[in-house]
Amino acid sequence: MAADAEAAYYQSIEEFFVSRRGDPLFLSNADWNLVRRWRLAGIPLRVVLRGIADALDAHAHGFQRERKVGSLAYCAREVEAARERWAHALSLGVVESAPRAQALERFAAALDQAQDLGPGARAVAATIARELRDGAPPSLSELSAWLAERESRLLQAILLEEPAALRVEREREVDARLAPWRGRMPPRVLGQIRGESLASRTLEAHGLTRLSLFHLEGGGAQA
Repeated sequence: MAADAEAAYYQSIEEFFVSRRGDPLFLSNADWNLVRRWRLAGIPLRVVLRGIADALDAHAHGFQRERKVGSLAYCAREVEAARERWAHALSLGVVESAPRAQALERFAAALDQAQDLGPGARAVAATIARELRDGAPPSLSELSAWLAERESRLLQAILLEEPAALRVEREREVDARLAPWRGRMPPRVLGQIRGESLASRTLEAHGLTRLSLFHLEGGGAQA
């Protein structure tokens, strides 16, 4: 089990690729940065694993099957193809767990029921819930950016009203859980995981999930 929920995305990809490649070597810094790009693009874990599996299945039946796949970059094209199929499904209004409209309503309902928010954060949550119900952008790229901007606005409002001691304790807990990854990942990748973990924990403290289709589909858990 990964030391942190956000790190699970990275660990699951590493374990799947290494096991399918049949080689004990772990990921390189370049590989970790590639996973980071997939994570920043909001590609769910199941989509990445599908692309890796497709790439390695094709390799196993190809002319160069006796040669080991040396890098995760070998799978990048098939991961992109899997991402495009996922994006097409989203463009038709479908996510893994529910029709898109239903999924956005779940976000709005959670914001209505958020726990222990200060007055400023409560007002921001109510505004975002109303915006979700009034209509979100239709395209995947616009929707992802639209949700990210509102999540950032909500997080800023929450952090302005939280006691500083609570933020320090949360950071300490995240740093402790990510300690096993220091030295294994490039600092930029670890910093990305840390920021995502802090955002997730801040929202979870108020009964909220991240405002993204990545998290709605269980982006950090294998399907």
